[in-house]
Amino acid sequence: MQKIEISVLKSGGEAHTQREILSQPALWQQIYDLIQNESEEIALFLKPILQKDNLSILLTGAGTSGFIGEAAQSVLKQIWRRPVQAVPTTEIVTQPKSVFVRSVPTLLISFARSGNSPESVETVKLADVHCDEVYHLVITCNREGALATMDTAAANRIYRIVLPEETNDKSLAMTSSFTCMLLSVLLVARIDSLEGEFDKIQHMIDQGNIILEQKFLLETLVMKGFERVVFLGAGEYLGIAKECHLKLLELTDGKLVCMSDSFLGFRHGPRAFVNEHTLMVYLFSRNPHMMRYERDLAEDIARDTRAIQSLQIGGEAELTLPNSSKIALRIDPKNQYQMIATTLVGQLLGYFSAMHLGIDPDSPSMSGSISRVVQGVNIYRE
Repeated sequence: MQKIEISVLKSGGEAHTQREILSQPALWQQIYDLIQNESEEIALFLKPILQKDNLSILLTGAGTSGFIGEAAQSVLKQIWRRPVQAVPTTEIVTQPKSVFVRSVPTLLISFARSGNSPESVETVKLADVHCDEVYHLVITCNREGALATMDTAAANRIYRIVLPEETNDKSLAMTSSFTCMLLSVLLVARIDSLEGEFDKIQHMIDQGNIILEQKFLLETLVMKGFERVVFLGAGEYLGIAKECHLKLLELTDGKLVCMSDSFLGFRHGPRAFVNEHTLMVYLFSRNPHMMRYERDLAEDIARDTRAIQSLQIGGEAELTLPNSSKIALRIDPKNQYQMIATTLVGQLLGYFSAMHLGIDPDSPSMSGSISRVVQGVNIYRE
């Protein structure tokens, strides 16, 4: 199949997906500035809440927005020294009593690109009904969306962070909205020491630009015509692996078969998914202890007689695998923001895979079975 350059795609006069992927490193700087500008108000809202005994912190969203919570929960738990749990809105609306505990003070952190998904709106309402004391932190990309404008039963217990309009992706798949909302909540967790985070943010921006500069390496991999792609990550990178998996699924309209898992979990059955037409994508950890387990699996798969192809993101410089490509990144074990840049790998692989299959990345769903804002969800109340 003839190679298609990234600059060729046009959709309605503008390639939204392309622009939204490439714009992210510059947007990350804007997000840092925005959170810093609102730092006093955010701290005034959060500090009294975080001092409450027995506080429950829930991170929620649907689909890609739900993966923000999965990627952030372990980092927030370490910073706040509180139990933090990621629960998708799609689970909360069906079984709110299994999530909310009436007598326990609750901080519900909601992530939403449009803020109009039925489950996202209903989750906020359910929290007000099922909790005696609930606080809402909403992070959204749409100032006109329901989450940004709706009244709650506790109007004085809500703080909304509305990100720049440029983060409100016009394409079907969430790209810049995901990374910018994830960055926002990680910065909120460090609201008292944002100036000390500046160098880490710059390092993340540099890593994002390095990955974007390797886009033709990623395109070349896609042109090999893999039938299956596996993303592996551990810790916070497991949430990133799930998001990368979803990007390929969405952008190829389900034509490219994908999966995601942890490195150790993959050994327990899911490895049967791999065949000779599979690309393994290793999202290596910043944690040296975890990296030992990750390296063992990568080397084990490299010994497979079927010559399984792989792509290494980060990891140890001395790790050399046969049949493998690598994007080398200078890893800082103390920089939790690095996972954000890694997300660009899944986005670019999804974009190029769509192009390779002749699919418009801006509107990949030929059947209309998926849409930018989910449709057809009926909300039922007990």
